[in-house]
Amino acid sequence: MKHRVELLAPAGCLPSLQTAIDHGADAVYFGLAQLNMRARARRSFGSDDLPEIMERCRAGGVKGYLTLNTVLYDHDLSMARRLLEHAVANRVDGVIVSDMAAIRMAGDLGLEVHLSTQLSISNFEAFRFYAQFGDRIVLARELSLPMIGKISARIAEDDLRGPSGRPMEIEAFAHGALCIAVSGRCGMSLYTSNASAYRGACEQNCRKEYVVTDKETGQQLEVDNNFVLSPNDISTIDFLDEVVGSGVNVLKIEGRGRAPEYVATVVHAYRTALDAITAGTYSKEFVESLHAELSSVYNRGLSSGYYLGREQGWSNAYGSKASHRKVLVGKVTNYFSQVGVIEVHASAGRIRVGEDYVVIGDKTGVLNGTATELRVDDSAVQSVASDQVFSMKVDARVRRNDLLFRMVPIEENAHVANQA
Repeated sequence: MKHRVELLAPAGCLPSLQTAIDHGADAVYFGLAQLNMRARARRSFGSDDLPEIMERCRAGGVKGYLTLNTVLYDHDLSMARRLLEHAVANRVDGVIVSDMAAIRMAGDLGLEVHLSTQLSISNFEAFRFYAQFGDRIVLARELSLPMIGKISARIAEDDLRGPSGRPMEIEAFAHGALCIAVSGRCGMSLYTSNASAYRGACEQNCRKEYVVTDKETGQQLEVDNNFVLSPNDISTIDFLDEVVGSGVNVLKIEGRGRAPEYVATVVHAYRTALDAITAGTYSKEFVESLHAELSSVYNRGLSSGYYLGREQGWSNAYGSKASHRKVLVGKVTNYFSQVGVIEVHASAGRIRVGEDYVVIGDKTGVLNGTATELRVDDSAVQSVASDQVFSMKVDARVRRNDLLFRMVPIEENAHVANQA
């Protein structure tokens, strides 16, 4: 690797933020309030969370970027201004924006500007034009690696610099959801539900099954081969060395709405791969060792996206194709630091010796492990039933009120209603 590549991770809640920091991210990105593209996500920060977000970033030695990349209407401008001033007051490292009003406001306030993929910047002349407004550009997702390589070469050839005076940076998506629309600019949800994807309110109509009806005869045909509007997720782990070699400066993991264990798993895999590229140990065999890890968490099937100029893969089922899901066991009621043991009230489900588990908490982030020993009333047991209080050893510090989940294969989990 000839240049340092920043690994940029998503954070939609405090556990995701902490686990991104703990698992090797160089930077995190997050949204606040309703002016971001994940405004309706189950995991979302409010503006009051910003001081703690940046405090944790600084303590963990990572950068924190505020995402404010929705289209803005006149009635949004005062709120956008307040959020950007809030970002200045809390020393946010950069803002990801796409609306020209937000770009101008951020520049006027002295914030480092990163231009969002929503601008669909696809060639060097467009890149050159927008370089006057920001130090980093997230390229359109539709570009192939040779296209990115040409833009990167022109940046170096022309010594193209941003407002800070530093050489312009290219950011590209390394892993996560891919939208059928051009760089995520879709109006389908707006037309059907008055819920604009460009305002962070996408209802993901494209991911569903549809029936085609002949209005004259009433005959119906179910579109049952592929979900024709729902592409596979991007995964670049198999050719990450080529992505880095194209001149990309920042690898972005999509997923601010994803669960903390998703962030932990994907960040860990890409951190490991980037370190292997640096060390010269990146190989086909090495990459294959990461496949099971990435397949275990949320995905709609994985493909190379547009990067290699190949036919795009399509989802052929609704929802996730993850090999495992987490099922709630209960809440941590105590942690005994001297012996590394937790006490748990199994209020929601059972757990057995040998099962994989994950502990998730605001400050703990994500802790994975395997239950090697379970104890009830100081006696070793092979399994714990629902509503029992038990203890088990863990490999790192956790905290009271953290949640313990067991990780189960999808086949086993198919009949489990109580899942997180």
